Amino acid sequence: MNQTTTSRQGPARVLGALALERSPGSGIGRDAIAQADAGALAALVAADLAGFAPEAAGLDCTLVAAHFDPVELLRPGWPLHQELWQLAAKAPRAPGGGARILAFGSHEGQLPGALSPAPEHADGPLRLLPFVLDGDAAVVARVSARFEADLMEEGMAGAGTALAAQEAFGMRVEHARYLTVHDLCAMTAMQYEHAGLEALWPLLETALLSPAREAWMDAPPEPLLHYAGGGQVRMALFAPAAWHAHYAPGASAEDGDAASLARLERLYAHFEARQRQLASLLRAHGLAVEFIHCRDDARAELAALPAR
Repeated sequence: MNQTTTSRQGPARVLGALALERSPGSGIGRDAIAQADAGALAALVAADLAGFAPEAAGLDCTLVAAHFDPVELLRPGWPLHQELWQLAAKAPRAPGGGARILAFGSHEGQLPGALSPAPEHADGPLRLLPFVLDGDAAVVARVSARFEADLMEEGMAGAGTALAAQEAFGMRVEHARYLTVHDLCAMTAMQYEHAGLEALWPLLETALLSPAREAWMDAPPEPLLHYAGGGQVRMALFAPAAWHAHYAPGASAEDGDAASLARLERLYAHFEARQRQLASLLRAHGLAVEFIHCRDDARAELAALPAR
């Protein structure tokens, strides 16, 4: 995978984040730095990135001095990074000036544009400060290749950067490192596998990296999901009888067995809870979820629906 993204209206860009791993049990003092103090942290980040790839010093480095949960970054179209880049594009550039270091912090408690972290995701163990590098496409491509090869293994933040972030946000930082968005995808895929969500990741990955394509989650006894492109996921919704037919064929032969029927009822309740869990996670990743009542061939019924 290549973490360089290209806009038809602008230059190629490298999308990444400063990742702060909180010490277990520690709190967070604040979710954003005041604008007056944000520039100092951005300068430290830019210096670190230039240390990994010297040509990065020739690119604009734009940082939001606020921290987010991974689900807020891993959304189709990379909306946080896109918002950050669009705000940077509006900032004045000195005539004949070189690469810029831009930081967006809070003013009177408010962050600009759509850069405010969501309160419902504020307490996760990994907090991310998004950054964008952009400029000459050839330079971006070389920096991107270097980051792709080395940043996951060698991207520890400088001690001064880690300490500055710790003090600025009022949190105890156990590790501070740099990640590209694709490094973050790889890390999240492993976390979801450990959490028993490995069947969902290929669908999520398609939505993130190939959003115009379609993908399925079809791994019984898991719910049936269809990513139809355009940020839309359809989930098959079954009445109890239809669920029995789809996931427990032959159950009707045990209708007289009270213990077997009670077990099927528990499995169906678990299935419904799993549907709610997956729908909540998909929505956290910025995907719309539509429940579709299905009867017979659920996959064919989902596939036949028109794209939105």
